[in-house]
Amino acid sequence: MSRKSPLWRKGLTGVLAAVLAAGALTYTGSGAGAYADVDVFTDAKTAADGNRYWVENHVVSDVARSAAQEGQRKKWLLVWAGDENIADTVVKDVKNLPGTIAGGLNKVKNALPGPDFLAVIDATPGSSTYGKVVNTATVGPLVENEPHHMQYVWHKGDTIYAGALFAAATYAFDVSALPELKLKGISLPTQTLGGSVPDAYWVLEDGTAYGTYMGGPVAPGPYTYENGQTVLSNGFAGSPGAVIRFDENGQVLSQTSAATPQGDNEKLCENLPTLGQATCANPHGIQAREDLDTLVTSDYAEPRNIILDPVKQPSPYLRRPTVRTWDISDRNAPRLKSVSYLPDGPRAAKADPLYAESRAVMETTVTNLPGHKGAFAQTMQGGAVFYTPDITAPAPRWTQVFDDGAASKSIYPGNDSVGSSSNGGWIQTSPDDRFLYRAITGRQKGTLGPDDPGATGGVYVLDIQKLLAAGTDFECRIDTITESEQGGAEADCPTVAGAAPINPGTPGAGPHWGAYDNFVLDDDGLYTETDRPTRLAVSNYFVARSGLDGDHKVNMLNLGEDGSVAVDENFRDEFTGQVGINFNRKSWPHGDFGNAKPHSELFVVADADVK
Repeated sequence: MSRKSPLWRKGLTGVLAAVLAAGALTYTGSGAGAYADVDVFTDAKTAADGNRYWVENHVVSDVARSAAQEGQRKKWLLVWAGDENIADTVVKDVKNLPGTIAGGLNKVKNALPGPDFLAVIDATPGSSTYGKVVNTATVGPLVENEPHHMQYVWHKGDTIYAGALFAAATYAFDVSALPELKLKGISLPTQTLGGSVPDAYWVLEDGTAYGTYMGGPVAPGPYTYENGQTVLSNGFAGSPGAVIRFDENGQVLSQTSAATPQGDNEKLCENLPTLGQATCANPHGIQAREDLDTLVTSDYAEPRNIILDPVKQPSPYLRRPTVRTWDISDRNAPRLKSVSYLPDGPRAAKADPLYAESRAVMETTVTNLPGHKGAFAQTMQGGAVFYTPDITAPAPRWTQVFDDGAASKSIYPGNDSVGSSSNGGWIQTSPDDRFLYRAITGRQKGTLGPDDPGATGGVYVLDIQKLLAAGTDFECRIDTITESEQGGAEADCPTVAGAAPINPGTPGAGPHWGAYDNFVLDDDGLYTETDRPTRLAVSNYFVARSGLDGDHKVNMLNLGEDGSVAVDENFRDEFTGQVGINFNRKSWPHGDFGNAKPHSELFVVADADVK
């Protein structure tokens, strides 16, 4: 076995350094742990700051050999994961650590910082190494990246763009020769001074990508972009955020503020600290229809109130109710066309404003077929699904067409039918526009009051064929409590085609994110893309410092032709034997670094194995 000394341990950066400065910290080596035969090799690039950044592969030799000897070409699940350590402890819990902060470090969940990584897992059904970790590709020298999202789906030849929520960096990976990875480049905060807190990415046909940077320009005060826009910002992780365009190597091509010149509704869009012009411009979800020259982004929240100061939300109006559409006919100069405020639904009159249907628009997803122009948006605290039939309209009209409460009992019979604070994250249309996939974490116990039992999370699938077929004349709208709890009364409303619980019976412990498997094996032994996925993968982690952590498992689910969905019982952890890959473990191929936090995933195939 060859194992290099990881250079990342030479320093601690940012807020973590301040937290850990209370005691002298040293790293004494990882050891082989449970993986006895690991091949280690590094691919590095010099970044804009003149320093060396790298991805270090740790390929488990015997697993890789077994996978190769089977003869079947491999399908891989890539999971972007962060090291768990003391920086994940919310401030109110620090006092509960054993001993002093310094003295208690080694007693608390592998509390010293370790490297973040992309895990490469065998996702080939029937393989003898199905579900095994074949490689952990660690990144350095940055620690505490808080790995967040990649793009929503991968196609042959695409760069993988992976965001570092806390480090405000974007990594660009070459995955053409999986299970090995290379680093194509990295964008540092100094290259995106017009935005911070990167969230998600959408890859264009030319291989470039748009990324959402939820937070404001790095420094507070006025900031002027190269395109002439000037905004007043309250700084890093504040407002307003931006859309960044990257080339295939992760280098910045353009930065565009998501703010409107006149600001947004000051009653619905608060900022902390307050800005002269209120704004809800904190883009999170992002998807595009290049054939329509239209980009759609959803505003979620002013992010510093979630990730940097984990205290009780001071105002519900720091969670956003807005969706933005952009003209991208000039790909390098997105032009903001519209800002739409999602309507409140029938629950809003009785609910805390934080749980009104319109609150916290985390994600949006576009339709795919040429005859469709619509898109969906979902709210995390609001627990609702909205639809507009035409994203090219000057002012798209968004209507609530489903409530998470109407799927709650389908997920788990012991649930109530309350959609408030369902904590839904991932939403995605199927490539053929027949179904809408939805992952919800579920409601944590006590959220809506001391007697609130919470609700089990999971995955549900909506049949959206009638809704889309109705075009702009659709009739569906959720406007009664009965419809919130039982589904829309109109004939073209979405209906639940399938549902499956994750961690049944445990409230608020379901999945945050997901991805569909868009590859099938053809008769010639090569993979090809399909518009009818047969599997989903989901991950059960949000952001630890928000108080919504999760069990750190990745699960596989099988999809039926009719939209039914069931957990894959064969996708099991190689150490525990339990269903789901558990990222809470002592050992990884890169060493005994303990628990890790899996945030997002993608199905990927090596270039040589896919058409």
